[in-house]
Amino acid sequence: MSYCLSFQKDDTFKIVQFTDLHWMDGRTEDQRTRELMENVLDAEQPDLVVFTGDVVYAGPVSPGDVECEDPAQAFRDAVALVEERGIKWSFVFGNHDTESRITRDELMQVALEHQHIVADAGPEELQGSGNYTVELVDSEGKPAAALYFLDSGAYSPLPEVPGYGWIEREQINWLASESSRLNPQDTKKKLPALAFFHIPIPEYQEMWDTQVCQGNKFEPVCCPQVNSGLFTALLEMGDVMGTFCGHDHTNDFEGTLHGVRLCYGRASGYNTYGREGFMRGARVIKLTLGDREFETWLRLVDGSVVRNQPIHDPNNIIEN
Repeated sequence: MSYCLSFQKDDTFKIVQFTDLHWMDGRTEDQRTRELMENVLDAEQPDLVVFTGDVVYAGPVSPGDVECEDPAQAFRDAVALVEERGIKWSFVFGNHDTESRITRDELMQVALEHQHIVADAGPEELQGSGNYTVELVDSEGKPAAALYFLDSGAYSPLPEVPGYGWIEREQINWLASESSRLNPQDTKKKLPALAFFHIPIPEYQEMWDTQVCQGNKFEPVCCPQVNSGLFTALLEMGDVMGTFCGHDHTNDFEGTLHGVRLCYGRASGYNTYGREGFMRGARVIKLTLGDREFETWLRLVDGSVVRNQPIHDPNNIIEN
């Protein structure tokens, strides 16, 4: 199933990316997260909100802490602010959303109860839940851009491979088929597209090691231990301009590798680890009709806007 949204009359389309809310049960940290979301939405007035995984935290907690006992209600509470405002929203699963007490299929059904959601469980034969496309159209209803959403899994399904899961072969094949559907061979110009998933792919580390990047890297790129080939598929498809992930709460850098911009969000939730002085926030993405590029900036909890981040140049020992 594919949804359609429209560019605004001024030919723009704005997305706010919230990531890693780690909502649990409405405790104090959750209320701080909600306040951050309120401030960002007030300031940015987006056309679409995208939650890039770990909307809720259904995993183990420290001794003496209280676990999330009702992930379904936690999810409803986490997205309630966006839903109440009537803003369209989409999401992908993270590794913690369905870690206990609920399955991906069950939580997807909870998500689909909402009026303003723009998402779909996706083909049943694919890994995970939530592999789907959102199409953007112009004022005449003609296709103008595409947003791809992928379930990047949770943990490795192979006992001999430690660590996190990955976007699997059949998902990549589906993605390529969606690109072909939206961009027939007789189409002279491919529609600009963006892709959203939770766990970064290995090329985020390659980009940091080899290209000039903007932003911060305060922890390792926690990508899968194997490379499933998603980035190669994106290059071959030729329509995806940029990708957006979360997962690593103290990384927010972005850069360009082989013509594709790889971007982290800015962690938004308070029920999880962070770094002193590294404020929670959100990434904002602005598309302009007809352009094969996008603007992006950070909106932080204190209301500030960050458009120019620290420059990381791997060719220089000293970083600016």
